[in-house]
Amino acid sequence: MVDRPKKRVRYGDREVEGTPVSTTSTSEHWNQYFLEDGSIIRMKLVATEFVRIDGEHDPDGNPVYVVRSTNVLTVESPEELKRPK
Repeated sequence: MVDRPKKRVRYGDREVEGTPVSTTSTSEHWNQYFLEDGSIIRMKLVATEFVRIDGEHDPDGNPVYVVRSTNVLTVESPEELKRPK
């Protein structure tokens, strides 16, 4: 494990110190939603940073992580819903 500098992050209603943890591989799948108006919404969550909170554990004894992420969204709609060109 690489020794990394500590990082301050928000955890609930407090600011705590944690250890940044990198990833080596990832797979991000799209969720697809078919709307009754004929549109198709595709979304996925893309995790951008992982920080393990020092000294914090869940009820099963696992370390607690703060994960920063962003949502990626695409929309495919029928022509009649699109703005005229």
